[in-house]
Amino acid sequence: MSASDRAGRGAPCWVSLLTSNLTAAQDFYSAVMGWTFRPGSLGEAFSVALADGKPVAGIGNVAKSMGVPVSWTSYFAVDDADVVAARIRERGATVAVGPIAVGRGRAALAADPAGAVFGFWEGKLLPGWHIGSGGAPAWLELRTRDAFASAMFYGEVFEWATDRPGRIEVRYEDDAVMVLTGGQTVACLRGGGVEAAPDPRVRPRWHVYFCVDDVEKAVEAALAAGGTVAAEPGRSPVGREATLRDPEGGLFTVTAQAEC
Repeated sequence: MSASDRAGRGAPCWVSLLTSNLTAAQDFYSAVMGWTFRPGSLGEAFSVALADGKPVAGIGNVAKSMGVPVSWTSYFAVDDADVVAARIRERGATVAVGPIAVGRGRAALAADPAGAVFGFWEGKLLPGWHIGSGGAPAWLELRTRDAFASAMFYGEVFEWATDRPGRIEVRYEDDAVMVLTGGQTVACLRGGGVEAAPDPRVRPRWHVYFCVDDVEKAVEAALAAGGTVAAEPGRSPVGREATLRDPEGGLFTVTAQAEC
């Protein structure tokens, strides 16, 4: 089965939290997002978050063992992980982990030329997962310094905007790069002064937006569960949102945008 049969070659296909305390992470996201959890297929260190019984995200208790910070990672579907890894290296970026065999597929972690970490996946996907469904991510956003340079990098690596069936579309709107599949916006690449972001610790990164019914209630639940607020609730061009950190430092945004 090719990537184009599953999520669209080069399209977002999964998000995963690399944490250092699986139990604490499950407790926090259960309180804030209402998720339940089941064991993953990769062993006791992994679990799958469910919203209304459907998979929305993965959590892996691997941050310490991999020597990486606690963070949410966005994955993109590919047909051949080795080919994609070669394209990344050819463009001066880094493949930090893999491609390695994981379950019924192969995964890798990489960093783009600006340092933003992302993953890519060759293999079958969990059924029922797609951007904007239920508690799954509403969309992904790359916060970087030069959105157009990043669009060139990802476009070449994942073959965005190429002349093929099921291609990923790329549009330029309001000084940002919008990534669409099937007419739906699934990701945005936004440039500017990263150091001037609401949280000054944020450097170029892929950021995950999750749908919630009520932003204020999610913020209250996060604070009660030991999280912190990186950006207070406010209105954005697409809806009300707030940016939070879980107790281990994982950064994410909750949004009540109309598309959720």
